[in-house]
Amino acid sequence: MTESNRASQYALGSTDAEHERLMRQAARLAQSTERLFRDAGIGLGQRILDIGSGVGDVAMLAARLVGPSGEVMGIERDTRSIARARARVAEAGLRNVSFMQSDVNQISAGKPFDAAVGRLILMYLPDPVAVLRSLHKLLCPGGVLVFQEPSWASSLALVAHLPLWSACTSLIRETFQRSGVNTEVGLGLYGIFQEAGLPVPSMRMEMPLGDDPEWIYGVLCSLRPKMEQLNLPLQTLGGFDTLPNRLRAEVVASKTVATWMALVGAWAHKPMEETSL
Repeated sequence: MTESNRASQYALGSTDAEHERLMRQAARLAQSTERLFRDAGIGLGQRILDIGSGVGDVAMLAARLVGPSGEVMGIERDTRSIARARARVAEAGLRNVSFMQSDVNQISAGKPFDAAVGRLILMYLPDPVAVLRSLHKLLCPGGVLVFQEPSWASSLALVAHLPLWSACTSLIRETFQRSGVNTEVGLGLYGIFQEAGLPVPSMRMEMPLGDDPEWIYGVLCSLRPKMEQLNLPLQTLGGFDTLPNRLRAEVVASKTVATWMALVGAWAHKPMEETSL
């Protein structure tokens, strides 16, 4: 299966409502992603490649880290997402960000990059090892690959005591899995980096905790058409209109916390001198 064919099965869609959801999600993830990028060595004056840019949030975050003397190139396949990203960059007054429509294995980049980054993108790709090998070739010596991906099994383990949260999380994971998404690619990054010929990556996991159901409800709404197409048992969740209140009430009554995502970050630097892969 080609990257193009795989992208056509993207379960969340590219509607205006999904773009808005992605921006709300990005606001929640921004601090975690910035910490990851800083720890990986991303900073002023660097040239960054962001793959699977979507509506531009990761590219804009990176642009602020590298400053006016740096540069960020975002790669995205969907033309509507690129248009939204370009409009947002212009509105933010960022002059060091550009976007290119391309598959991740067909990037024509010119001079090498100091870093190649991505957030919640490898999970959708059929061969992440091949993608990392391709990106590795675009890095300058000492450049870094940095990715942040999910572990849904970890999320499910933490909400196992909450029946409604567990049902919602399980339906989301099953929908992704049946759409060809690797829901455990986060913890798999350790092996993926090494199989791609990279050094053993530095890794960490972050899990936001609380009782706010906004993110999980938003994903459910975006995935609802796909869930209906797959004949998944949505009726077990009850009415969608009351779902956010019932999710929050369940956590509050339990006197514990829930998580809406477990994020695994991994990074590895290209050796200063190396033989060809």
